[in-house]
Amino acid sequence: DTCRNFHCKRGKVCHADKQGKPHCICQDPAACPPTKDYEHVCGTDNKTYDGTCQLFGTKCQLEGTKIGRQLHLDYMGSCKYIPPCTDYEVDQFPLRMRDWLKNILIQFYERDLNTSGILTEKQRNKVKKIYQNDKRLAAGDHPVELLLHDFEKNYHMYVYPVHWQFHQLDQHPVDRLLTHSELAPLRASLVPMEHCITRFFQECDGDQDKFIALKEWCHCFGIKE
Repeated sequence: DTCRNFHCKRGKVCHADKQGKPHCICQDPAACPPTKDYEHVCGTDNKTYDGTCQLFGTKCQLEGTKIGRQLHLDYMGSCKYIPPCTDYEVDQFPLRMRDWLKNILIQFYERDLNTSGILTEKQRNKVKKIYQNDKRLAAGDHPVELLLHDFEKNYHMYVYPVHWQFHQLDQHPVDRLLTHSELAPLRASLVPMEHCITRFFQECDGDQDKFIALKEWCHCFGIKE
């Protein structure tokens, strides 16, 4: 099978010609495997697709057209009304996001106590200091005032989680700059729950060069170093 180790980008599948030579052709959206309701995704055309296979197969078939260039994964889940983000909401967004990142790292650390593998040894040592701090704010749905007070009082607990998330996203390539495509996995999963994330990322790009540098990212989260 000449297609066994032949890689095609998203939206395309391998097809062997009459001579057995592998080529990438567009995925037929109708031939995508069936999906569950929770696997549906919303495209930037505000249309619900059964899954990413159908979305990227459709995008591939529209390659070379304006519609194809503009079609991307918007967010996970079926399309729904996303309310506009107010100035007040975008101001408080970093408070919840910082707390969320801190608690994700703590969850990873707790899992690694039993079966290591999620965090590296260096990362575990960083998170261990946060985990063992008895002044740490426990996970929960806290009012904005409490989150702000905790950030001011325990500022050092929030620095590493913000840096960690940046470097988790900075992968293709690792250049200390976040592109739209690098932000997409985090953004797509959070939009249905956090409707301010799109505006937050837009405003993080202070110089509007379509890249978010580490300094811009930290500034958005109130991290000084």
